[in-house]
Amino acid sequence: MTSTSTYSASETYTHTDIATVIKRFTADIVMIAQSSDAITEQKARQYAQDVNELAINGYLKKVDLTLFGGGAEVRAAQYTVNTSSGELSMSRPGGVRWPRVNQPYLRIILSYTSAYNAAAKEAMKGKLNINWTPTNENTSHSALKSSGNRDYTKNGWGMQRQDFAA
Repeated sequence: MTSTSTYSASETYTHTDIATVIKRFTADIVMIAQSSDAITEQKARQYAQDVNELAINGYLKKVDLTLFGGGAEVRAAQYTVNTSSGELSMSRPGGVRWPRVNQPYLRIILSYTSAYNAAAKEAMKGKLNINWTPTNENTSHSALKSSGNRDYTKNGWGMQRQDFAA
């Protein structure tokens, strides 16, 4: 079974451009997994594949990664999609060598665009690795301090990473 979709928009980026940016996100989440030992590298790659799939389909708004140690926030990174990223410059992935903590837990929360409606969710079934469920978790990271950022962009599609640390 095959399916095709078309849409018209004024964006100048392609699926390849999005995939290039997501490769940088993937490098980050794999580095977080390896350094913190909160999830396996394989699981990190599954999350990254879902982020890629949602981004390519225009459904991804933001990704929030938070490392908890013993129930307390230790580090976080928020990746906000920017579809008019002409003013951003490409950064190299990195700077996310997170510490190993007691009782590590990596929480990953996705925020979606308004295009991710019931029909879109149905169309995405079977394409995602993770069973994503709704949440009302707070992602303000008020217990942490902003500690820098990086921008990943290609031809007008980008992700702006905001880092938080204790």
